[in-house]
Amino acid sequence: MSTPPSSTRRAFIHRAASATVLATAVRATGQAAPATDFDVVVYGGTSGGVTAAVAAARRGRRVVLIEPGRHLGGLTSGGLGATDIGKKNAIGGISREFYQRVKKHYADPAAWKYGRPEDFRSNQHDPREDVMFYFEPHVAERIYEDMLREARVEVIRGERLDLRAGVEKTGAVIAAIKMESGRRFRGQVFIDATYEGDLMAKAGVKYLVGREANSAFGETHNGNQPFLLRRQKVASAHDFRRAVDPYIRPGDPASGLIFGVQPGGPGEVGAGDARVQAYCYRLCLTNEPRNRVPFSRPDDYDPAKYELVARYLNSPRMLPEYPAAGDIEHPVLGNNLTRPEPVVIMPNRKSDSNNKDPVGFNLVAGNYDYPEADYAARERIIRDHIAWQKGLIWFFASDPRVPEKYRAPMKNWGFPRDEFTDTGHWPHQLYVREARRMHGGFVMTQRHCDGTLPVPDPVGMGGYAMDSHNVRRYVDENGHVRTEGTIGLGLKHAYRIGYDALTPRRYECTNLLVPVCLSATHVAYGSIRMEPVFMILGHSAGVAADQAIAQRTSVQAIDRPELRSALLAERQVIDLPKS
Repeated sequence: MSTPPSSTRRAFIHRAASATVLATAVRATGQAAPATDFDVVVYGGTSGGVTAAVAAARRGRRVVLIEPGRHLGGLTSGGLGATDIGKKNAIGGISREFYQRVKKHYADPAAWKYGRPEDFRSNQHDPREDVMFYFEPHVAERIYEDMLREARVEVIRGERLDLRAGVEKTGAVIAAIKMESGRRFRGQVFIDATYEGDLMAKAGVKYLVGREANSAFGETHNGNQPFLLRRQKVASAHDFRRAVDPYIRPGDPASGLIFGVQPGGPGEVGAGDARVQAYCYRLCLTNEPRNRVPFSRPDDYDPAKYELVARYLNSPRMLPEYPAAGDIEHPVLGNNLTRPEPVVIMPNRKSDSNNKDPVGFNLVAGNYDYPEADYAARERIIRDHIAWQKGLIWFFASDPRVPEKYRAPMKNWGFPRDEFTDTGHWPHQLYVREARRMHGGFVMTQRHCDGTLPVPDPVGMGGYAMDSHNVRRYVDENGHVRTEGTIGLGLKHAYRIGYDALTPRRYECTNLLVPVCLSATHVAYGSIRMEPVFMILGHSAGVAADQAIAQRTSVQAIDRPELRSALLAERQVIDLPKS
């Protein structure tokens, strides 16, 4: 696991990527690799990449969608089927169309092989609504495939951007991008729809990694927040509510810290750093015996890694801030899934199982290097996350340190046989909650999300709370383990997202749009980073790309009233009354 950034590492990363290499792709023969020409080149088959490609193609553009992996849809098809909705009426355009197609799919009785619609709560399957926000992973991917095929988007899988010489620019214009295989794609407009922002970075666009200091943009919940949960004085599920000793030999600091606890104390409140909120996989599980693959012991299982979990589960002493905190939610199954009659939250008796703080699926501090790592380093980090989660599952299923009330329910659950069939029933997408964030001419901040500052030229809306997961665990002044990094800042209203948050500065690049790693602070991105919003912004980016081509201008200089009219005509929601 990575250690926290040293004092010599800049707290606020604000810089351009490595210098862009302007060479063309050269084969072993010495000849430049031929390029395929497109109007719009979308790199990244995330949910935002799919909607960007579909939007541009529906407007008559020749579009290619290049996905580095084998699956389309990112997290939406990668296990996050219990959608983080926020304000439902802020979801429009192709994003809403996707959820309408989900509703249509489950309107067919044949779609319910193991469950019934009436098993769902009203916010999950409401017959009065035109949309459905809870769905199985394979259904989401099939819908995306249908949308792309209908729009005649050319889809290229298994091609990764060459991180050393993958972007060819003339001045501020991207001419082509090159893959590791040597394939080259020319376009008039490029869209980086990856979770990592690789194309953006290699095009020489400035970006941010980590947390800004509160003072950088006049915010209150950015930077280091070691006392935020404690000040709330409620039974937060994100903080340790029970006293846990952090040392290998309890009470002996000289023995070192147990796995999962990072060195360092609380630190300065509001100070910026390069820490990134934790990642995990959103697991799809089932308690349907006819479709269940039992949990098994991983080959690399190390029970010592779960000492922190064991101590937390068995600690008899509550911390003073949480004298009546109640029981610990099951870190693997959650409370809903451990009831005698579990609340069915997904079709066909499946779950979307997320992290349960303070100890759970998140490999806290295991991702600090991920945003800027090369592919080999990212693959190592991914393997670490898989090993942690598979080991945690087996720990809860088998370890005698786990109290029986947590261990017993595990025998009823397993992986669905009909999900992720080519990846051993494990999701194909790591939940990269936050990586690079562009630093464009307009930066979305906490004050734009809470409505205290206006947002010019909106192209979509967000409505989810400003939400960040923990970035670290530290030892407090009393020798107990604490968490740090969780933000749960609610919103009264949906808010606008400005078009200029999708564009770099003009002198950096004039034909690139970034709807996923867009220009936002850490706090604001905590709300914007939801999958429906990525689809909304991808849609708007696809329309903007078409208009830049039609108007023969840069993405920064397109006619804003014309963009607004086009988006409204396509049922995009870009404004809402606050009542």
